[in-house]
Amino acid sequence: MNKIDLQNTLLSKSQFIRGLQCHKSLYLHRHHPELRDEVSSAQQALFQSGQNVGEFARELFPEGIIIQYEGVPLSEQIENTAAAISGEVDTIYEAAFCYDGVFIKADILHRGRHGWELYEVKSSAGVKDIHLRDVALQYHVLTGAGLPVSKVALVHINNRYIRNGAVELKKLFTISDFTKTVAQYREEIISEISRQKQMLCGGMPAIDIGEHCTNPYDCDFMGYCWQHIPLDSIFDISGRFAQRFDLYRQGIVRLADVPDDVLSKPQRQQKRATLEKRNFISARGIKRFLDSLHYPLCFLDFECVSFPIPPYDGLRPYQHIPYQYSLHILERDGAALQHFEYLAEGTADHRQSLLEKLLRDIPPQACVLAYNAAYEIGRLKDLAAWYPAQSKKIEAVISSIRDLAEPFRGRAVYYYQMNGSYSIKSVLPALVPEMSYDALDISDGNMAMQAFLQMMVSSNLQEKQRLKKALLDYCRLDSLGMVKIYETLKK
Repeated sequence: MNKIDLQNTLLSKSQFIRGLQCHKSLYLHRHHPELRDEVSSAQQALFQSGQNVGEFARELFPEGIIIQYEGVPLSEQIENTAAAISGEVDTIYEAAFCYDGVFIKADILHRGRHGWELYEVKSSAGVKDIHLRDVALQYHVLTGAGLPVSKVALVHINNRYIRNGAVELKKLFTISDFTKTVAQYREEIISEISRQKQMLCGGMPAIDIGEHCTNPYDCDFMGYCWQHIPLDSIFDISGRFAQRFDLYRQGIVRLADVPDDVLSKPQRQQKRATLEKRNFISARGIKRFLDSLHYPLCFLDFECVSFPIPPYDGLRPYQHIPYQYSLHILERDGAALQHFEYLAEGTADHRQSLLEKLLRDIPPQACVLAYNAAYEIGRLKDLAAWYPAQSKKIEAVISSIRDLAEPFRGRAVYYYQMNGSYSIKSVLPALVPEMSYDALDISDGNMAMQAFLQMMVSSNLQEKQRLKKALLDYCRLDSLGMVKIYETLKK
């Protein structure tokens, strides 16, 4: 087969996993890729993270050779793999195999004493059921292609590891042996491959939306499959609501048709507010919250980044590291608004400089407001653990924090435009319509994290300045938005 024939007729591993989740998703992926949703910043970050971890894990089995794949026909990748296996190579990265109409690339193949050992690398901190089917498929293809496989293992992140000096690979990664487990999936894998092949040769499967749309992964065809769902639907109901799909399958889709007796009190309030286009405001609840505050008032927002491989000492994998803050301050009622900010630059450890500036910027005896304050409190506790000499000052800041989300979470204030959410991205445009993230280059935390990572490594000064401005504008709007929310509550 030539390159085009192989690519159009074989199932890849990722396609098989997609098909396990939903045959319709696989069909659309193969036959109508133009209907796919745009890749989100969160998905881009997840993909890049997985790629970085995979490359780093190769150091567990160093001095291997990589089967090049960019721009290389699949048939040539398979031939190059066979040549490497026939030679004296002990470790192969991205080894390519084809069997039973499925094409796979093995992250790491290592020649052991009793046969070849397969190591599949995952950037997650644990093993999921879908991962077992992933390696079971690879085992089926490898053994079917004639490779003697003596071990099948998953390599994943140990999230309890704390860096101290150089990264210790054997502590950073956990290797879990599933050699005996994969055999249990053999018949399931074989029959599922057959079902997927038959499905792809027919018409689009008549599969309705359901829990599978987001389990185990968010499907990237939801925009197409969910387009029949109207505004103000059962899926807009906030909070825990397990009956969503049960009611949907009974034909109840619009929010107006949802029986009140299956809704909680806040959900009934949301339904009524949406249908009547009205707002609910408890003056008593607002006053109770405002009475708990005092001047000087500080409005604090952190932006954070996380890495699967800890870049600095004292860090765990995926631990959130503050790299930026924006702080607006009102010294007293009617005073001019002050603004302070910090943004790390370069790749050096910036945690201490951020902390020192923050402690200087926050006035003594201030009342610090944060939105969904548990996040900011968590980051401050981390800073206290990293820098115990400053822990008393940090604890004083923590004890002064009040959560600006409280009146919205407790439904003292509910605007129908919030659509059941009390996130600042929903509350701010509802209360202060003239303030919006739409005009910014960065509009959410994941985009901010990607921009920061790009700024860290960019050698283009113009690009660095553009990203710096975008990051400062975004974080500034978060803390300024809190000021505007506070002012609206006072009114």
